[in-house]
Amino acid sequence: MTKPRAKAKSGGRGNSGKAATRQKSARSRGPVVRERSRDGGARGGGGVRAAGTQAARQGSCFRVALSGGSTPRRTYEMLAEAPFRDMVDWKRVHFFWGDERCVPPEHPDSNYRMALEALLSRVPAAPARIHRIEAERADADTAAREYQREIIRVFGGTEDAPTPVFDLILLGLGPDGHTASLFPGTAALREVERRVVANFVPKLAARRMTFTYPLLNRAANLVFVTTGAEKSAILAEVLEGPEDLERLPAQGVKPSAGTLTWIVDAGAAAKLVRTPVTKG
Repeated sequence: MTKPRAKAKSGGRGNSGKAATRQKSARSRGPVVRERSRDGGARGGGGVRAAGTQAARQGSCFRVALSGGSTPRRTYEMLAEAPFRDMVDWKRVHFFWGDERCVPPEHPDSNYRMALEALLSRVPAAPARIHRIEAERADADTAAREYQREIIRVFGGTEDAPTPVFDLILLGLGPDGHTASLFPGTAALREVERRVVANFVPKLAARRMTFTYPLLNRAANLVFVTTGAEKSAILAEVLEGPEDLERLPAQGVKPSAGTLTWIVDAGAAAKLVRTPVTKG
């Protein structure tokens, strides 16, 4: 394996004592920015627009992985409206998904369907640059492997090349501390080789497709959008509690060289004690 994958390995381990110690030490030194706003969705949209504009100025395409859920929906809706809609060169953007439920694309629970309704059908995105996970397939493992190959194809790499670097990955925080479809206690938390896997979640009695830590932690920009007082306790645990990736998978999101931004509103930030919060 290549050196970049080996580096990601420590970020993808579960509750190994030595790995957790290394992760905690690195995490405490890392550049972490947290911004509070009355409208987290608006700030999330601003982050997408800023990253997309930077990529456009460099004359390159922009590769983003979207997330599902109610908070991202508002972000996507705002991106499809003025002024954000006119600030992004949509035809340069490659759209991926960081996770997906194993349902058909027209299903109400589909992350793809949500993004299509809230954003992609409302902006001039290039259809060939919308890369949906075929999560409805009977063989979920094969679907995950093929999605990994699709990512590699778009990035112009090979299976043996360093892990692709997304320009931006959007994430949410679940009430149990999960992010993407990295749920507490599941096998995907300990995956150190593959970038995309089918992850069985016992409490849901279902499989989910998800990016793994090796892929997440190579991104240039990782942005969590977390809003609402109901998320305040779990947010405080993730940001200020002891390191425990098996119980709080969101703690394992730690970019090796990129930036990590938590965008929260006043309700979500209410229980933070030691964490510096930049308002505005």
